[in-house]
Order: sequence, then C-alpha cells, then structure tokens
Amino acid sequence: MKKIEHIGIAVNDLETSNLIFEKLFGAAPYKFEEVESEGVTTSFFNVGPNKIELLAATNPDSPIAKFIAKKGEGIHHIAFDVEDIVLEIERLKKEGFVVLNEVPKKGADNKLVAFLHPKSTNGVLIELCQEIR
Repeated sequence: MKKIEHIGIAVNDLETSNLIFEKLFGAAPYKFEEVESEGVTTSFFNVGPNKIELLAATNPDSPIAKFIAKKGEGIHHIAFDVEDIVLEIERLKKEGFVVLNEVPKKGADNKLVAFLHPKSTNGVLIELCQEIR
C-alpha cells in the first residue's frame, strides 16, 4: 500500500453535504460521479494532498443506504492506493483478511477497487484502489 487514497464519508443528502464541506474546506468538489453498480452518487474534494469522497445512496438497497440506516452518517471507509490490486488482494488473503470482492471492479474516480471486510480489520471497511491505466 502506497498511501491513503481517500476517506469515504456516507451522507444522506449529497447537495446539502457538499455545501457543508465546501464551507469546511473553502473549496467546491472537483468531481461528481454516479457509480451505478454500487448505487451511489459521489463527490470528491481535494484537501491539501488528501481526498475526501462523499457518498450518497441512489436507491434504498445500496450498501451506503444500509450503512446509514444502521450507523448513521459518517466515515464509511478508508481507501489505500496500491500498485497492483490483484497482487495485493492475494497477499492480503494469505495474511488472513476477508476480501469482499476478490475480482476488482470499476469504482469512482477512474479506479479499480476491492474491499476488505470490517470483521477482519478491527471494524474498519478498507478499500484498495488502483488507477485504471
């Protein structure tokens, strides 16, 4: 893992939350994107060298909708940038981590993504991200 790629925050209303975070960061989101496969709409903010992703559900069955129903709005995941997501998935499986999707899938912001189950990472959902080349 090379660095923290972004921190994902689950929100009920993307428009309202964007206004809050614009005031907090002093800048508007640099990108909006819908990820149909995950049932979310996202916005991304640059904060110095870091990124924050806001995620709002587009349907009541999406993972974000279920997360908010159970835990409320807040930090949903921490994403790490990796050089080779396939090799990293294999390495982490050998280390005993539970991988939620063993085949990387297309995520937001031009990334291939895979997730580690929070049960194997002290309650934190971990996302692995590799830039699509």
